[in-house]
Amino acid sequence: MLGDPILRKRILFVIGALVVFRIAAIIPIPGVDNDALTQFFANNQFAGILNVFSGSGLSNLSIVMLGVGPYITASIIMQLLTMMSPKLKAMYHEEGELGRKKFTQYSRLLTVPLAVLQGYGLLVLLARQGVLGQLNPFDMFMNVLVVTAGSLFLMWIGELISEFGVGNGVSLIIFAGIVSRIPTVASQALTSYDPSQIPLYIAFLAAGVAIIAGVIVMTEAERPVPITYAKRVRGGKMYGGVSTYLPLRVNQAGVIPIIFALSILLFPQLIGGFLAGLSGHSYLQAIGEFLKTYFVHGWVYSSFYFVLVFVFTYFYTAVTFDPEAIATNLQKSGAFIPGVRPGNATAEHLAKILTRTTFAGALFLSAVAVLPLAMQSITGNQALAIGGTALLIVVSVVLDLIKKMDAQLSMREY
Repeated sequence: MLGDPILRKRILFVIGALVVFRIAAIIPIPGVDNDALTQFFANNQFAGILNVFSGSGLSNLSIVMLGVGPYITASIIMQLLTMMSPKLKAMYHEEGELGRKKFTQYSRLLTVPLAVLQGYGLLVLLARQGVLGQLNPFDMFMNVLVVTAGSLFLMWIGELISEFGVGNGVSLIIFAGIVSRIPTVASQALTSYDPSQIPLYIAFLAAGVAIIAGVIVMTEAERPVPITYAKRVRGGKMYGGVSTYLPLRVNQAGVIPIIFALSILLFPQLIGGFLAGLSGHSYLQAIGEFLKTYFVHGWVYSSFYFVLVFVFTYFYTAVTFDPEAIATNLQKSGAFIPGVRPGNATAEHLAKILTRTTFAGALFLSAVAVLPLAMQSITGNQALAIGGTALLIVVSVVLDLIKKMDAQLSMREY
């Protein structure tokens, strides 16, 4: 693999870019109370998911604390807008490479206001939690400017990795942040080591291998739909008559439903904290304590989490996959599904198959999402919790990286 000079240069470029990212991720903004910051992350599930998408830059309030989160949010918003704007839909799906470049440029421009809003909101929240000192307007302006520039810097590095490196740059930045937490988690596990729990550790390793294998299988799982191209005669030669298949992924939505579900579950926690702090209103304080108790941890939180991930999987799949567009493209190219009429019948057939495969994907995502909570409650040790968004991202990035390297090696053979 390293015998290919082009691939070697690309890999070295990726390593160099990730080193620059990790250096930026350890440079903190001024005035951080580390003890209060640790306590904040221990009690806030949504801050944990934001830390994943910041590449672990948020955990120490670095200058890249926003990570690539604003860029990912902008990309998701632009994808959703294609469902409401025919012009954007045509730009992304019908105008080819030039249209996609314009679409990407709009995503970059949208990233700037999103980074400003997210940076300001996080800094205000952290200041109220005592993680940061009281910031005057000038200090707030400078900190927002710094963290916004840091987010745009990571967006630029990610695009450079995608262009001159191997794999998707944004995904690799998130991957590097997740992997950088492994030594900390391992040290916590060693600190809490108890010889009497050796059977528990063995069971954890076995469960970890089984879970990772299951994630790989479900991530790569496809439902092949047979496709046949009609025979055509041109210039005395016969074309078409080829049989192939249309792959429908079981997990079409990726990790997006988990992000949406955590965003929704953040609101009961915020409302509960606000109501619990009201003085002179005992019934409102009781409601606040109820929300804080049952919507932060416990079976109620886990049940809502499971249901929301399941529902959002269907929602996002419906937004991103259009059976009618697929059926139209097949009809234009002279292809058809054996036994199914072209046009509306093909769209209905694809929608029916997609509904069934999405059910399996939704159950899988919901189970993986609540798996860390279940393992933590069983083992009583946070270090022995495996699963969740981080595991899905790591597996997806590694599989994509392997495919890109194999493609580069195949190009060299040709």
